[in-house]
Amino acid sequence: MNDQQTSGAEPFRLVVVSGGTSDPSSTRMLADRIANRIGARAEERGESVRTDVVDLRSLATEITTAIVSQLMGPKMTRAIELLGRADAVVASAPVYKAAPSGLFSSFFHVLDNDLLIAKPVVLAATAGTARHALVVDEQMRSLFAYLRTMTVPTSVFAASEDWNSRELGERIDRAAIEALLLMESGFAEQVRSESWNHYQHEFGSAGGTELEVDLSTDLMRLATGGSALPRQQRD
Repeated sequence: MNDQQTSGAEPFRLVVVSGGTSDPSSTRMLADRIANRIGARAEERGESVRTDVVDLRSLATEITTAIVSQLMGPKMTRAIELLGRADAVVASAPVYKAAPSGLFSSFFHVLDNDLLIAKPVVLAATAGTARHALVVDEQMRSLFAYLRTMTVPTSVFAASEDWNSRELGERIDRAAIEALLLMESGFAEQVRSESWNHYQHEFGSAGGTELEVDLSTDLMRLATGGSALPRQQRD
């Protein structure tokens, strides 16, 4: 945890979500570089950033439990609390077989649909080859669009050969200033305070507008493991 203090304003709250599974992890290293650059940029502007890390490797068992039972363990609960309070998020995933890792995707799949509405998010990914570079914008960006986050325009991808390149440093810097400007704008807080009810999903979201579902229809009986009523009983 990195807590930079300046006099006056309270620090921005940044949460890093790392899907890396190795130790050390290139996915975590990339996320840390982005977070550190956001902090440095903030300091240049007389501001400060407090960074918390959600390391998905340590949440693997609880993520699996949440998928099959919707029950949240203590580590998952803590991660959700951090994301709920965050002013911005850095989401960093390893790419396997042309897709973000299942651990990374599963974590965001079990979150409440409304948890991250309008929050600035920096998307980042690592892979062994540049052939996976489009995964960030083709797959990760669509996931976060569904969650109605404010993904910054610049995504960050690092293949094995990119780590010492000037281009990677430039992309990290662009993504950092974009995230910082969105945090400074207070856009997410304004969206939530001015038009919260217009942003909630209809289904599957705590606090959303839940509609009554008729469980007695043949379709719902079949979906829940039952059988359709005989024709004579439908009349």
